[in-house]
Amino acid sequence: MEVLMLWLFPWIFQCVSVRADSIIHIGAIFEGNAAKDDEVFKQAVSDLNLNDDILQSEKITYSIKLIEANNPFHAVQEACDLMTLGILALVTSTGCALSANALQSLTDAMHIPHLFVQRSTGGSPRTACQLNPSLEDEEYTLAARPPVRLNDVMLKLVTELRWQKFIVFYDSDYDIRGLQGFLDQASRLGLDVSLQKVDRNISRVFSNLFTTMKTEELNRYRDTLRRAILLLSPRGAQTFINEAVETNLASKDSHWVYVNEEITDNEILELVHSALGRMTVIRQIFPLARDNNQRCMRNNHRISSLLCDPQEGYLQMLQVSNLYLYDSVLMLANAFHRKLEDRKWHSMASLNCMRKSTKPWNGGRSMLETIKKGHITGLTGVMEFREDGANPYVQFEILGTSYSETFGKDVRRLATWDSEKGLNGSLQERRLGNDLQGVTLKVVTVLEEPFVMVAENILGQPKRYKGFSIDVLDALAKNLGFKYEIYQAPDGKYGHQLQNSSWNGMIGELINKRADLAISAITITPERESVVDFSKRYMDYSVGILIKKPEEKINIFSLFAPFDFAVWACIAAAIPIVGVLIFVLNRIQAVRAQGTAQPSPSVSSTLHSAIWVVYGAFVQQGGESTVNSVAMRIVMGSWWLFTLIVCSSYTANLAAFLTVSRMDNPIRTFQDLSKQMDISYGTVRDSAVYEYFKAKGTNPLEQDNTFAELWRTISKNNGADNCVSNPSEGIRKAKKGNYAFLWDVTVVEYAALTDDECSVTVIGNSISSKGYGIALQHGSPYRDLFSQRILELQESGDLDVLKQKWWPRMGRCDLNSHTNAQTDGKALKLHSFAGVFCILAIGLLLACLVAALELWWNSNRCHQETPKEDKEVNLEQVHRRMNSLIDEDIAHKQISPASIEISALEIGGMQPAQTLEPVREYQNTQLSVSTFLPEQTTHGASRTLTAASGSNLPLPLSSSATMPSIQCKHRSPNGGLFRQSPVKTPIPMSFQSVPGGVIPEAMEPSHGTSI
Repeated sequence: MEVLMLWLFPWIFQCVSVRADSIIHIGAIFEGNAAKDDEVFKQAVSDLNLNDDILQSEKITYSIKLIEANNPFHAVQEACDLMTLGILALVTSTGCALSANALQSLTDAMHIPHLFVQRSTGGSPRTACQLNPSLEDEEYTLAARPPVRLNDVMLKLVTELRWQKFIVFYDSDYDIRGLQGFLDQASRLGLDVSLQKVDRNISRVFSNLFTTMKTEELNRYRDTLRRAILLLSPRGAQTFINEAVETNLASKDSHWVYVNEEITDNEILELVHSALGRMTVIRQIFPLARDNNQRCMRNNHRISSLLCDPQEGYLQMLQVSNLYLYDSVLMLANAFHRKLEDRKWHSMASLNCMRKSTKPWNGGRSMLETIKKGHITGLTGVMEFREDGANPYVQFEILGTSYSETFGKDVRRLATWDSEKGLNGSLQERRLGNDLQGVTLKVVTVLEEPFVMVAENILGQPKRYKGFSIDVLDALAKNLGFKYEIYQAPDGKYGHQLQNSSWNGMIGELINKRADLAISAITITPERESVVDFSKRYMDYSVGILIKKPEEKINIFSLFAPFDFAVWACIAAAIPIVGVLIFVLNRIQAVRAQGTAQPSPSVSSTLHSAIWVVYGAFVQQGGESTVNSVAMRIVMGSWWLFTLIVCSSYTANLAAFLTVSRMDNPIRTFQDLSKQMDISYGTVRDSAVYEYFKAKGTNPLEQDNTFAELWRTISKNNGADNCVSNPSEGIRKAKKGNYAFLWDVTVVEYAALTDDECSVTVIGNSISSKGYGIALQHGSPYRDLFSQRILELQESGDLDVLKQKWWPRMGRCDLNSHTNAQTDGKALKLHSFAGVFCILAIGLLLACLVAALELWWNSNRCHQETPKEDKEVNLEQVHRRMNSLIDEDIAHKQISPASIEISALEIGGMQPAQTLEPVREYQNTQLSVSTFLPEQTTHGASRTLTAASGSNLPLPLSSSATMPSIQCKHRSPNGGLFRQSPVKTPIPMSFQSVPGGVIPEAMEPSHGTSI
């Protein structure tokens, strides 16, 4: 025993602590035969405590009491026990009997808010529950389940069906007092209504008919049975219809109307299959989200999938009272949350109702008012309370079959009925053939290019319309043989549900029965299909983005585009670095060559020459790069490989940039549109597209935040900032620029194709894939005919022909030019090469400028350094200098002296009349030396060298008496004195000075080379 207590102690302590810390405790009383009430109640509390979406930190605790049905004393006793524990409110689910009245009286006396859910007993239709009247300030009972409205629905149905005589069957569990109001209204309308109670033993009912009635009476009874309303349980109704068919009291033209708030889909199918004749079923329905992601969400509160997902199967096992019980807990949680926010919390009522001195709870009135001001959306739809404490919102659907070969097997929704708008749909029995000859239909439309447009407007005559939808309507009219009168919707809208649950636009015209059908660019949506019927889609639908085409950016320096700036900077830095490395290696090799008395083959002898060789190799123009050392070869080989890769990459990228048109369009998808902030975007307010983005953007289960960002921008200032009132305004706004219009892709494509300036383009998207259809009144007999003919038009290809008429493949504008890179195919434009010409022009101008600067610099320097008197040149030193230069160049260039032609440049101060005087010729080398002794001038004597022919090259001379005029001359760009043509082997030359000015001949004059 001690071990058991130690094991149970943590659990007991936890329960006590939770109970002690909780400030929200509610009580519940259910009948013992209602197995699902306590399960649903516990599930509601569990959802609230787990999700923390309504009561963030507080948890709800509860106490449940089960009572016997129709035992008011037991109900009061259990309620008093709950009040002793301390509760904030009481939730009960019982039948409309003595227990409900007893609990109402107790809660009114103790001022405890009481949410009452009426249960149906035995599966029979529910009747109104007459509670005890209370004083105005003493009513603490709120009816969570709406009042019974079956009488209103039945009266509207028999009026629409134009029944004048019919019979009503009800079982023993049904309270006949609930039919009093229906009978009174039927009597005022002059309807012949018969009542008959059905015993539990249904087979005995029909056997008694044959034993008590004569043949003539049976025939009259059979005629009365052709129009019958059944107020029975689902099982009892099926048994009753089977007995009527077996006894031959039912016929093919019989019409059965089964009325019950609670009947499942399987029970409806069983009734339909067992019935002979037409079957109509009236049952209560609740709004169900079409989107699976939102199906279990109610005001950001997540409901357990067992209760909201029909695929789970558990929902089919629940009764309507169970759903209202769940919503009652949500209503209380909402009230507790607002109480905590307002900081007007009252301690729980701990009352002893058995004592006469017990006072009512002083916080009861405040808590009751908070609950009555609540407004939630739960499993049953909207729940709120009127001043009389009743929940007014209730909706029914009317299902039925029609006359056909498969009669009694196909069930569809004919109409709906709700407490605010009444009947929505048509229930009249109309037999239609395969055509509509002689029928004139009223058609409502909205102008939308290219679906519906005004063809011509002649004063005094009806407007004529044209467009794709009009062509489809004309094809259907020709096929079915009907005529139509068309008019525009007064407000020019397609149809949107307003806050008061009414509809505007074309949908409102159909609901109010002012039009038979609506046609334009109207999309099929779940919200619209719940109030009107749609034919089969005659065109697919998706959302597109209409945006102004981006202007093509002209960049004359596009030749730099293949590489990034960092790449260009690295290349520019690599050229001088490699040049310096080559220069250093060359100098090291030259020093080593001098030490070993070997010729020093060099790439270049100066730094700028080395950089020039590197640059020439980079631009693939060659260069004097004869090298012998391994290090130089590694450097040059690496540089050539680097140049090959860089030039190949540049050529490939440059070809792509010059031959492919790349228009800068940053928006290609909805994700791109949501991420940018430069372009505003929107759609038409209160349209199907607007509602689509609202549903996707406010869905908390949507993982991608793209739609949340889109909806945040679209709904800014309730749509007044970025949205437009009609599509035409949105198209005009998009053409002006800096605005993206979200609308039907077919509409914006037509606007882009027919644009005079071709300034806009369309970005299509496959989201929100729906379709365009023809809207008809709910339950319209024309729906199947229109759907069948539309399918035939699609099969024959006529719809494709009409689409090609209004959306040609090759329109005035090309919509694909912005999305794909298109090759010009003819010639590259001038701006593609403008940068090249600019670089060439800059280079030429820079060269001219440098040449001018050099000319100016040299001329000033020569003038400044002109000697005052010329001194005689020591020819011996001149020839010695020439010999050394010849030896260096021959060894460096590896050329034959047979190909050398040496000549001095033009020497300043030489007169045209002066001639050359041969002095010496070298034998066997074809080398001759000529000297020229100019005449004495005012500047003094001087000796210069000149060539008889050939190009002039500078010849620097050195002597004891210098010649300033020769110092102004320049050496050749390659660093040598001579213009050479390399041959096989070098030939050394020797020089001997000859006194007297004449150089003796030492070589044969057979080579023809002269100095």
